[in-house]
Amino acid sequence: MSWIFTIFISALLLPPLSLILLGSLGWALLNHHPRLARSIIALTLILLCGLSMPIISDRLLTQFEHYPIIDLAHPPHADAIIILGAGSYFDAPEYGGDTVSRYALERLRYGARLERATHLPVAVSGGNPAGGTPEAYLMRDALRQDFNVTTRWVEPNSNTTWENAHASRALLPSQVKRIYLVTHAWHLPRASYAFEHAGFTVIPAGTGYSPTQHISPIDFIPQPRGLNNSYFAIHEAIGLIWYRLKG
Repeated sequence: MSWIFTIFISALLLPPLSLILLGSLGWALLNHHPRLARSIIALTLILLCGLSMPIISDRLLTQFEHYPIIDLAHPPHADAIIILGAGSYFDAPEYGGDTVSRYALERLRYGARLERATHLPVAVSGGNPAGGTPEAYLMRDALRQDFNVTTRWVEPNSNTTWENAHASRALLPSQVKRIYLVTHAWHLPRASYAFEHAGFTVIPAGTGYSPTQHISPIDFIPQPRGLNNSYFAIHEAIGLIWYRLKG
């Protein structure tokens, strides 16, 4: 229930639902407060346009991507690698059932590369808030079948990043203190905060960095990718604020 409540509140605060609600408010006020209504509708359109432009959304995401990239030729010392889940691809016909989402696959790919560079034991963390097979089991199977990497620890009960951290701390041996934390670069500040709060020393290991060097004219055109990235950026900002209040 706590996960459902969190998703509901997030949907109200994040685009596109937040923009739909704001625009609906403007529409409802047209008859009684036309000037205010037109201002609200105009603001909604401006926000929708701006948040849908990759030139803006990519830069919103980069505000959270401030951890340095790991030099895999000379990786820092650690005790283990923890890879965080990122959703499931349910009833995948080409795989004959549930498997990891494309975002989780990006994390697993980098986690596998990190494992080959460090030869450290690997843990995966992720529950099944939306039903189906817990993400951690799907991640374990993908690591073994697609990357030939063995998973030492499987944490299948957590439904949020905060739960990932504390459930992983309860599962891993006490001597595992310094970890590589593998997740998307824009998720690292919030994830690192949660895992440090749980008692780990974190080496942020990010993947999926936002493009900032190659700008093209199409980046100035509103498109779904832009709105999706803005969603992630706003989600992380709200999550960081909430975690710091909670912590």
